[in-house]
This record gives sequence, structure tokens and C-alpha cells, in this order.
Amino acid sequence: MARIAGVDLPKNKRGEIGLTYIYGIGRSTAQYILTKSNISLDKKVHEWNDDELAAIRNTINDELKVEGQLRSEVQMSIKRLLDIACYRGLRHRKGLPLRGQRTKTNSRTRKGKRKTVAGKKKAPKK
Repeated sequence: MARIAGVDLPKNKRGEIGLTYIYGIGRSTAQYILTKSNISLDKKVHEWNDDELAAIRNTINDELKVEGQLRSEVQMSIKRLLDIACYRGLRHRKGLPLRGQRTKTNSRTRKGKRKTVAGKKKAPKK
């Protein structure tokens, strides 16, 4: 099993897809890494030999921030926004979307599951 940046890559997937299991690596970055390491994009992860794995590891370590380092950097930038209390920081604090999306009907991903609020009772007629 190939282990890169603390992540076990799935054996039976193509290398291009397998690398995307690492936080911070998407499809285009995976393609870049494999072409830089002179490895076919169609080669499966379990077909990589030790030299190819070492080349991939070196490319990732030299050129990219991935996994823990990237996660901590993202958290630090969110914390900075919270500390300076800018608009985006306040939206982070309230758990609402940051980039101008509507919130009346959508944004369930940020707001979480619906919390039903009971309706207002009507006054009885005299």
C-alpha cells in the first residue's frame, strides 16, 4: 500500500485519482505531480515501484503544502479573520455563508439541519 504524506492511497485506483485522497491535491495538481515524476497517468497505484513513489514524495514535499501543514494554514487565516472582526470573520463566527450566497432558502451546508420554529398563535376572535 502506498503511503504519502500520512495518507494511505487506494491500491486499485489510477494514480491521478489516488493522489486526490491527499488533502490539498486535486485532479490538476495530481496530473502535474505525475508528469513531473515521469509516471503515466493511467498507471494504478499498486503498480508504482519504490523509485516512482520516492519521486512523487519528493515532488510533493518540495513544491506543495498538503495535509497538516495546509490545514493549519487555513485555520490560521480563518482565525485571523475572526480576530479582526471583518465581515467574513463575523460570517464564520455565525456559521453562515461568506461569499454573498442567499440564506433565506439555501445554505443548508453552512447552517446545518433545519430547526423548526413554531408559528405565532393567532388571537381568538371575540
